[in-house]
Amino acid sequence: MSCPSPAPIYTLRGASAPLNTLHFSCNGRDTPLLFSGSAKGAIHIWNLNTRRAHKIVEGHAGSSIIWVSSLQEVNSLISQGRDMQICLWDLSEGRTEVMDSVWTGSVGFCQSSLLKSSPGHCLLAFAGEQTEEVKVIELPNKTPVCSLVPDAKLGMVMCIKLWQPDSGPGPLLLAGYEDGSLLLWDVTQRSKLCQVKAHPEPVMCLAFDPKHLRGISGSSEKKLSSWILDRQNNLQLGDSVMLVNPGVSQLCIRGDGKLLASAGWDHRDPRQRLLAAGSKDQRISLWSIYSEGADTG
Repeated sequence: MSCPSPAPIYTLRGASAPLNTLHFSCNGRDTPLLFSGSAKGAIHIWNLNTRRAHKIVEGHAGSSIIWVSSLQEVNSLISQGRDMQICLWDLSEGRTEVMDSVWTGSVGFCQSSLLKSSPGHCLLAFAGEQTEEVKVIELPNKTPVCSLVPDAKLGMVMCIKLWQPDSGPGPLLLAGYEDGSLLLWDVTQRSKLCQVKAHPEPVMCLAFDPKHLRGISGSSEKKLSSWILDRQNNLQLGDSVMLVNPGVSQLCIRGDGKLLASAGWDHRDPRQRLLAAGSKDQRISLWSIYSEGADTG
C-alpha cells in the first residue's frame, strides 16, 4: 500500500521573481543551505535552520539564472545564466565576488553538469556555441578537456549529466538532444559509446543512478522513458511511466535510488531527505518525502 501524499513542512518566501533552479548545500557546513536562482538574475542563499534568506547575490547582468551548484570548497558557488556566462563566486568572510567566469556562447537552456575529479579539481560540462556541442573543461584552471559533437544532426543539446563509473578509466557523459535522442560519451576518449531514440520530442531533462546503472528522461509527452546501461555501455530502453499531465522540466533521483521526483510543466520544480520545489509563484516549498526507513530494505 502506498504512503499518503505528504504536505510541505514549510515555505520560503521573498524571492521576488520566478524561480528556475535550486541546489542544496549541506555537506561540510554547520548550517544547511539552499541556493535558488531566479529569472531576474538573483541568487538567494537560504538558511534552512532560520528559514530565511541570509544573503542575496546579484549577477549575470540581470539575466535569468538557469543553474546553480556548489564546489568542493565550502564557501564557493557556481552559477549559469542566460547571459552565456558561468560564474564562480567567492562567498567566504561575507564576500559575494565573482572570482572567475566561463563564456559558453550557448543561447539555450541546457543546465551545466559538475563532477568532482580530484581534491581541488572538478570537471565542468556545458552546452557550447555550436548547436549540438558539449564542452568539458577542468576547474579551477579552465583547462579544455574535450568538445563533443555528434556526427549526425540531432538538434540542440538539451540536458547533460557527467558521472564517474565504478569501473573504467574515465568519466562518462549522458546527453539528451532536440530530436529525442540520448547519447553516451566517453569523455577521456572523446568518443560516442552508444545512442538511442528515447522520445519523439526533445529530451527536456534526465536523471541517472550510477550505482544501479539506470536512468529516466522526460519530454513534452505525457510519460517518462526509463532506460538502463548494460555492461557493454549500451543504453537499453525500459518501461514508460505515465504522467497525469504532459511535459516535464526536471527529474531527480534520491541518493539511495529509491525515489524519483519529477517537476511538471504545472510549474512545480525538484538531502536530510528534503525536496525543494520552486516555481513562478516566487515561493520555495520544502518537503520531507517518505524519509522514515529510507535507508533500509
